[in-house]
Order: sequence, then structure tokens, then C-alpha cells
Amino acid sequence: MSHSAFIGITRKHLGHLIAELAAPWQARRQAELREHRGAERRRVEGAGRKPELVFTDQVLITLVVLRLQLPHAAMAHLYGVDRSTITRAIRRVRPLLAGRGYATPQGQRLRTLADVFAYAQAQGVRLRVDGSEIQVRRPKANRPGRRAFVSGKKKMNTIKFTKICDERGRTLWDGAVRPGRMHDQTALRTEGIDDLLGQFPDVAGEFDSGYRGLGNDHPEQVNVPPKKPAKDAAPEVVEAYEQARHAQSSIRICVEHAIADSKNWRPLQRWIGRRADLEETIVAIGSLVSDRAAAR
Repeated sequence: MSHSAFIGITRKHLGHLIAELAAPWQARRQAELREHRGAERRRVEGAGRKPELVFTDQVLITLVVLRLQLPHAAMAHLYGVDRSTITRAIRRVRPLLAGRGYATPQGQRLRTLADVFAYAQAQGVRLRVDGSEIQVRRPKANRPGRRAFVSGKKKMNTIKFTKICDERGRTLWDGAVRPGRMHDQTALRTEGIDDLLGQFPDVAGEFDSGYRGLGNDHPEQVNVPPKKPAKDAAPEVVEAYEQARHAQSSIRICVEHAIADSKNWRPLQRWIGRRADLEETIVAIGSLVSDRAAAR
């Protein structure tokens, strides 16, 4: 089960990950037990009922579900436990993966959009930004906000997120997770990107045409493709437009590759779980993908 085909990472990476998460997992587990008891423990550590799944198995199960989106019932059959045991294991480990942040070649980890802008200014990184959509199940009929998930672009129920990477396609941040009906630019504005562009005037980036309004507000920092010429434009104008558009697209293509790295993980192709858990899943997968990308 520890093969990269099942968990999406190498065994060496898995070893580092288990060592990194062991202490936070233990602290979280003891806090849960303390809250359940309502007091400090009275017996020595190790007494009482033994866990059905050790910590290493819980990490492996979480990685397999993140990578292949196998049903919890199938994992329960493989490990000889109840389905609820698998669900609890994932709910304990997945937040730890999401809280790790995104790896950088310098060793620091980025957790917020402000961290990304501070890193970009300190390292002279020109950002690449783009949004992507994930198909989700349609909300039940007559539920408030049901239409919010209908994407005008995909013509299906989706949730979208924004990815930011550097010039080598290394993921630096996944966020702005919003219902599919919201525009990419609006989603990013709600994360406070206007204020951050003002706080970090030396940070600039490449965006697609969906962020043209942001480019109008911050022309020195937000580079978007040129406007398409009119239908009756002269041939030389059309040719200049195509050359400029192609040049900008060639610079921005690495963010498309970064999105593809994340979408190699099955849950981000079509999410069949609870919509409330998708944001945590996106960030957890992005954190794992960034570990490998940071080594480039």
C-alpha cells in the first residue's frame, strides 16, 4: 500500500512525512482524549484499549484516499475495520496535511496569500496565477444557494479554486475556494489581493484575460493578454495581437502545468464527498505536490 501508485509520493517522502506529522498528530489526539474525559488522564500512557489503526496506517489510508478517492468502505475491508474507523482516521490526518503549508526551495513553508507575496518580494519571484474548477455533486432541490454552484463556463455544478506558482511551475498557494458561479477575479478579490498588491509594490504576476479588471486597477503589477482586435482590424494588427497573446501565454503556461499536477489526484477531477471537505482536500493535495515541486 505504500507504493507511489497508491499514495502519490515516494517511500522516502512518506518517511519524512510520517516523522513530520507524528508530534502534531499525538498532540491533537491527546487533546481530543482530554476533552472527551473532561480531565487529565489517570492511568499511565499505553493503558486502555489499543487503537485499531496505528498512526502510520492512518497516514497511508489518508494518502490513498487523497490519491485515488477509494471508497471508505473499500479501505475498511482491506484493513479489516469498520468504515467509521477509516473516516475518523482521515478526519484526523487530513487537517495536518492541509496545515503544513507549501514548500519552497529555500525551505520555508507558505500558508497564506500574504506569505506568498512576502516570499515573492523577498526572492524576486514573478507569480503566475490562474483558476480551475472541480465538478461536484448537485445540491438537493429547493436548498438555498443551489444555483451558486452552477458554472457558466463548465455548464455543470463546480467549485473553483485559484492556484499561484512561480516561473518553474512550483505551487506556492491554493485558495480562494468558491462556488462555481463566482468569477475567478471576484474570488481572488475576496481574498484581499488588491490590498496585498498595494502592500507589496514590487510583486508582479502573469494572469489570464479573466483578470482584466484587476489589470486595469494595477497595470504595473498585473499583466494580462492584450484585448482582441475588432473583426475589421488590419491584418498587421491581428498578427501583432496573436504574437503578444502567444508570448504572454508561453510565460503563463507553467501555472497550467501546476494545476495539472494537482489534478492528477483523483478527488480534484471530480469530487464525490461533502462539499465542506473539498477546500481542506485541495490544500492537503497542494501541500504534497509542492514538496516534490520544490526540489526542481
